[in-house]
Amino acid sequence: MKLRSAVTAGLAGLVLALSVPGSAFAATGDFSYTFTDDRGEVLTVALHDPRSDQCVNLPYVGSEWVEPGHTPHNATDELVTVFKGADCTGPEWNLRAHGKPASENLKVRSVYFHDPS
Repeated sequence: MKLRSAVTAGLAGLVLALSVPGSAFAATGDFSYTFTDDRGEVLTVALHDPRSDQCVNLPYVGSEWVEPGHTPHNATDELVTVFKGADCTGPEWNLRAHGKPASENLKVRSVYFHDPS
């Protein structure tokens, strides 16, 4: 009977651990950037509550075959490093949490959100 209780408690703990939302490891807020598509249309993309502590190649601009994004805006609660190259390579720049939009001269293809903990 004690073994059954221990197994049940262990399984309940495992289920609880697996049910913790992914947002526990995510920045809160939006990170946005602007880019020009292949038809010349200027578009803005926002990442809502992006995952922390991993490199993110930005949609539509994360490849060297297209023009990079620009005017990044970090409205999240975490420090973010933006990179001119894909896979968090090349020149980089830090944008503080809840900052103002950067200049359109700041080109970006990938970002890294720094978990403050």
